[in-house]
Amino acid sequence: MSNRYDAFLLVSFGGPEKHEDVIPFLENVLRGKNVPRERMLEVAEHYYHFDGMSPINTQCRELISALQTEFKENGLQLPVYWGNRNWDPLLEDTVRKMRDDGVKRAVALATSGFGSYSGCRQYREDIERATAAVEGAPRIDKLPPFWDHAGFLETQIARVREALRKLPGADVVYTAHSIPLSMAQSSPYETQLRTVCAAVNSALGLPEPVLVFQSRSGSPTQPWLAPDVSEYIRGTDAKKLVIVPVGFLSDHMEVLYDLDTEAAEAAKERGIEFVRAATAGTHPRFVKAIREMVREAMVNGPAYVCAPDCCKPAVRPARP
Repeated sequence: MSNRYDAFLLVSFGGPEKHEDVIPFLENVLRGKNVPRERMLEVAEHYYHFDGMSPINTQCRELISALQTEFKENGLQLPVYWGNRNWDPLLEDTVRKMRDDGVKRAVALATSGFGSYSGCRQYREDIERATAAVEGAPRIDKLPPFWDHAGFLETQIARVREALRKLPGADVVYTAHSIPLSMAQSSPYETQLRTVCAAVNSALGLPEPVLVFQSRSGSPTQPWLAPDVSEYIRGTDAKKLVIVPVGFLSDHMEVLYDLDTEAAEAAKERGIEFVRAATAGTHPRFVKAIREMVREAMVNGPAYVCAPDCCKPAVRPARP
């Protein structure tokens, strides 16, 4: 095996961990975007519903701990670092720490499994900005989206199977973060999602999959991927539903609020039994899959990292 990498970097979205973090965090997320402040304050209430605590940072820590054990037990001698796009630990600070620790070249994984501008290319741009801001920064190669990796697919199959044990005979509905149609049309996002859902249902002997979307945040006049998960629940004839957040790697606020709160309430109002499947999180097969991806990158180098032209936006989003 080549020793081309001397560190692993987990890159994530970030989230607030206390009440006073919420507004500064959302201002970071929305900087340069045309989102009314009223909408930002509305989203802030979702976080306040949970005392300002998003689960995403805790889940990143749990994933890092699992990866450290997985790497050590399998002879992969790589220190694990973590940097966020929008909240502490910020990516630039992490890159500075990596440089100070003597890291020369790292392989990075973003906590997003599907290809789109915001889920793939933007993370690479985040890495490029952070390394440009830190003199002597290590070179960092980003792993591609892992939607079709066997370990990710097997994890999704396991999560759906677990949920169906809790609610046998339920209809299975998959959900992912909605994105603008313009972004969807210029990326493989929706096609990849539908391919994964079909593969999971096929493995479990389930009928043609249903894919819905959630958490749209743009102008009402701008078309986004639909239908919305809560709208689907209000219109379905199903008596039992398993909702599978296939588009989310871990429990973001969108999972806790939009699914566990709003979608669950919509199901209760209709008298529908409701179970939300777990995200991939720290499932052992997914942790192993990350190790497999890192080893493959160490062997194959540029052939196994994001291509320079991946996931280009149809129209580049406004920058601050």
